[in-house]
Amino acid sequence: MLDAVDLPNRLAILPFRNRVLLPGAIVRIRCTSPTSVRLVEQELWQREDKGLIGVLPVRDSQALDTSSQSALLVSSLPEDRDSRGAAVPPSDFQPPVGKVANEPVQWHPRGVAARALHLSRGMEKPSGRVTYTVVLEGWCRFSLQEMNARGPYNTARVAQLDMTKAELEQAERDLDVQSLGRQFKAIAGELISALEQKQKTVGRTKVLLETTPAHRLADIFVASFEGSFDERLAMLDAVDLKQRLSKAIELVTRHLQTIRVAEKISQKVEGQLSKSQKEFLLRQQMRAIKEELGDTDDDDDVTALERKMQSAGMPANVWKHAQRELRRLRKMQPQQPGYSSSRAYLELLADLPWQISSEEHELDLAAAKKRLDSEHYGLGKVKKRIIEYLAVRKLKPDARGPVLCFVGPPGVGKTSLASSIAGALNRLFIRISLGGVKDEADIRGHRRTYIGSMPGRLIEGIKRVGVNNPVMLLDEIDKTGTDVRGDPASALLEVLDPEQNKTFNDHYLNVPFDLSKVVFVATANRVNPIPPPLLDRMEVIELPGYTQEEKLKIAMQHLIPRVLDQHGITTQHLQIPEPMVELIIQRYTREAGVRNLERHLAALARAAAVKVAEREQLLHFDKDISPQSTSMLGGGLGDGEFEMEVEALAVPNRDVASAVDSMQPLLVDESLLETVLGPPKFDGKEAAERVATPGVAVGLVWTLFGGEVQFVEATTMVGKGDLHLTGQLGEVIKESAQIALTWVRARAAELKLASKEEANLMEGRDIHIHFPAGAVPKDGPSAGVTLVTALVSLFLKRCVRADTAMTGEMTLRGLVLPVGGVKDKILAAHRCGLKRVILPERNVKDLMEVPAAILANVEILLAKRMEDVLHEAFEGGCPWRPQAKL
Repeated sequence: MLDAVDLPNRLAILPFRNRVLLPGAIVRIRCTSPTSVRLVEQELWQREDKGLIGVLPVRDSQALDTSSQSALLVSSLPEDRDSRGAAVPPSDFQPPVGKVANEPVQWHPRGVAARALHLSRGMEKPSGRVTYTVVLEGWCRFSLQEMNARGPYNTARVAQLDMTKAELEQAERDLDVQSLGRQFKAIAGELISALEQKQKTVGRTKVLLETTPAHRLADIFVASFEGSFDERLAMLDAVDLKQRLSKAIELVTRHLQTIRVAEKISQKVEGQLSKSQKEFLLRQQMRAIKEELGDTDDDDDVTALERKMQSAGMPANVWKHAQRELRRLRKMQPQQPGYSSSRAYLELLADLPWQISSEEHELDLAAAKKRLDSEHYGLGKVKKRIIEYLAVRKLKPDARGPVLCFVGPPGVGKTSLASSIAGALNRLFIRISLGGVKDEADIRGHRRTYIGSMPGRLIEGIKRVGVNNPVMLLDEIDKTGTDVRGDPASALLEVLDPEQNKTFNDHYLNVPFDLSKVVFVATANRVNPIPPPLLDRMEVIELPGYTQEEKLKIAMQHLIPRVLDQHGITTQHLQIPEPMVELIIQRYTREAGVRNLERHLAALARAAAVKVAEREQLLHFDKDISPQSTSMLGGGLGDGEFEMEVEALAVPNRDVASAVDSMQPLLVDESLLETVLGPPKFDGKEAAERVATPGVAVGLVWTLFGGEVQFVEATTMVGKGDLHLTGQLGEVIKESAQIALTWVRARAAELKLASKEEANLMEGRDIHIHFPAGAVPKDGPSAGVTLVTALVSLFLKRCVRADTAMTGEMTLRGLVLPVGGVKDKILAAHRCGLKRVILPERNVKDLMEVPAAILANVEILLAKRMEDVLHEAFEGGCPWRPQAKL
């Protein structure tokens, strides 16, 4: 601190809210607000070590009077943030001097001029805002004469209060001042000696005590220990040396007595305090420190979280567990590693809908049936089962009904059916995708001991939807996997069991949650991958593929309006006649669902959208052309089509939108289909072309995408009697090929494939059987009859009928066993234009599910033995057919 002070008449003012900077004291502040940043930049940063600013205390009338808590060094709080970076109340305000503004604050009439000992400039991320960290040293007192709030920051006209060098020398000769100075230094020495036992950094303070005048030490000591705002203001106002020393003696003596009493009490109870008592004492001191620093945001957040938990309506056992976790959270500091995870866990408990349910209206079965009919075409059996399910819910709302599982190929409406159930029940709908899930923790959640733990998908979905009785769709339940992390399908056993899910225990939640009010609906493409115990908890409802007639109705009633709306056009821009839709179904799509059909319709809509957009752009371009220039253009070019467009656009005040609507719609025909969609992918002649040579038969198989036509090709070559199989075949289908070859070899003479003397068909040649396409995996027993037919055709050198497809498993004795997926297979044959289908006789019961329109166009041939199949597969019948019964 300098002896002589030359204070300017005007200073920039930096406000300190409820804090006081005394001469000789050093504080570090961080400025982030635009006002204080501009003040520091212009008054301190640009002037380097010559800059001076005024620090003025600002009283907050609502601030509580804070008493001395402990021997803390001052970490003064300016208008932005303290030295720890904790947020504090803003102080960029300019109320009039001596007058309370809208805020309950007021300026103090006296302050301290300060200079910067250190400046550092930073930048906040990601906002890019400039900040300054400033170390200020109090220099001298001043009185506020006039405040000026205009400009980027406050400035004031000030008058110096501290004595000049000559006045100080004269005052120091006063005996009373000298006596008070000696008394103050003696008490300060005692305080330093008491602090030496606790702190080892008082050496510099001893040097100050020996070299600094008493009246300056008074300010430094009072600033070095925590005191109330009023006490510091009284010290700031003490311009007279006697008054200043007396006030300092009083404050330092009180602080020394507090330390001595604390030491005495500490010595008495040392060794008697338990760990919990020590924690309580430290927590109370920490709370007092936070209140002194204004850092009470964490406590407020925890209190708000507690109120939220109280209003969540948790069961008694859960609330007891939550209170224990909350007490643990209160003991922790935000910087501790487990604080964030404990807080996230409590927030999950508070957010879960323990008692919140969707309000259900009385079920209207007629309205539900009407909604199902409007959103889904066909599917009569499925709709009937859903109506039965809703009827039971109407009569007994708390009934624990079965879990419906919709099984069918992609694109047949499984997910939308679940959404319709939610709409009929007036409940919220949430979809949980299980495709590719291999970790049990995805269902049950991770244990909280792991880093990055989180609740399972079910609890997370319940939290997201906000009610405890939604309709929850477990999508693709057949595509869960198993690895070292557990079996998700086994975890679902508890979820889908009505007797267990009322106390579902998520590993992360670690308390039971009631899932009995949730209506579960599952979807799958196949039943086989689902484990039997899980399948036993669900009622399987199969959704087979659509017929061509059903696809046509769905396209005209649902797909075309939706596609036009999605592309921003109407029927005034694009018209797709019904024959063209039927042509798309026959020549461009062969699928069980309607997704590819919708994609092709979308391609046509995009082509129409391009033409509409180009037309609209031309309208905007030509609308500004004057009639004279328009007629000149039309006459000069002599193009009739161009003249017609210009004449329409030259009409005054013609709106562009109405002009676009008045254009001729794009009418889809066969040529436009080939232009947009390319040449047809299917022409209906594939079966006839591929069966034109012996050794080829047409089979029917079931895949994830519904029924498909599968060609089986066989050929022979010189070899050693080996059988070669290709086409990515599974073990079951390879065994079927061995069985087929064995049966044919055993009956070679009866089938007139060889004479009795030459009964060995494999002598000197190999057989190669191929299943196209080679990139698609294939497996299953239903190709047995097709393999036999292909081998017999090869050895007889006779072609199989091109209009006939077949399916069925066979035994070594020639019996034809029933297979599954009959409806999908017959629909696949119908899509490919095949007129005859050979089925096992025991599959006659499955024909009840096939639409009558399909049965009218496809001839169904029932076979009990393999000879029956061969008799129907060849023109003219089978060479040998004993006891054939159709």
